[in-house]
Amino acid sequence: MLLSRVPLIHQHLQCLQSLLVLPSRCFMDLKALVSSLNDFASLSLAESWDNVGLLVEPSPPHTVSTLFLTNDLTEEVMEEALQRKADLILSYHPPIFHALKRITWKTWKERLVIRALEHRVGIYSPHTSYDAIPQGVNNWLAKGLGACTTVPLHPSTAPSSPTEGTHRVEFTVGHTEDVETLLSSMQGIPEISSLTTHSARAEGEEQTRVSLNCTQKALLEVVALLSRDSLLYHKTEIMLLQKPLLPHTGMGRLCTLSEPISLLALTEQIKRHLRLPHIRLALGMGKTLESQVKVAALCAGSGSSVLQGAEADLYLTGEMSHHEVLDAVANGRSVILCEHSNTERGFLSELRDMLATHLENKINIIVSEKDRDPLQVI
Repeated sequence: MLLSRVPLIHQHLQCLQSLLVLPSRCFMDLKALVSSLNDFASLSLAESWDNVGLLVEPSPPHTVSTLFLTNDLTEEVMEEALQRKADLILSYHPPIFHALKRITWKTWKERLVIRALEHRVGIYSPHTSYDAIPQGVNNWLAKGLGACTTVPLHPSTAPSSPTEGTHRVEFTVGHTEDVETLLSSMQGIPEISSLTTHSARAEGEEQTRVSLNCTQKALLEVVALLSRDSLLYHKTEIMLLQKPLLPHTGMGRLCTLSEPISLLALTEQIKRHLRLPHIRLALGMGKTLESQVKVAALCAGSGSSVLQGAEADLYLTGEMSHHEVLDAVANGRSVILCEHSNTERGFLSELRDMLATHLENKINIIVSEKDRDPLQVI
């Protein structure tokens, strides 16, 4: 009997050894992970009104083994994240947007912060930085249109450039005492940068060439100072400093379809892509379901301001106001509305795969199953 049990014991030992050599899930330090997330989509691409980045930070040191993705962080989703042992929640929409004056149990957003801190869970939000990037939410939404070429409706500019300020001002001053007086006055103006001088010879005499960069606000003061000398002012050169545009990056997308398609067929494609049984459609003036669509303008979420004035056969977004829809229809543009987060949430599955590659599979990345649009058709 004893001998017959030896192979069984040996098999158990082999199983234990195989478990011991299995690669364990890696951890990432929170600061290193946040830095990598910022590299994936620079927060400088986000809209100025937005609230992006690390919103809730547990006391350091804090390591992350599970990153939890959601479109909206509700209390139900928070409970799911805690049950799934998340260390960091990436919520596309920032759960903290307007300033919180207190952290109590009174409101649901305050409770989210309390629960996150009590359970040592960080919260990070990328929001409009993910709208802008080439591989972001709007490009995912455009896949519902089929084969097409896309360009941003509002291109992003490079977040940093070799020069500071919005304008460069250059002028030449003849007398040394004039230069010193002028430079002294210039240095008292806020928001002037890169002020340099060098010797120059003009009209047969030694002069000083002055060059400076300044903001739009400072420019008004610089011009007022220079205009005290009409001759100096008329010889002043003012140049607008424009940051270079980033290719394929920006808000919204203008999509030119490879082949025209009927509005009816296109709505069915969009429903399949977004996995929706119903969407809302407003026909443009003079249009029918059989009208052909060649160009579509889209914006995930609430697209009114982004889509305004775009030359297209169709506007595709999550929500627009009643009067904005009327304006589009009167201009012959059909409008498809899918509810706000329905035009964003499906991107999370693609995001999970892209982040897994970007983070070199160092952590576990999961997508919420409880996250859903609050509106439904009944």
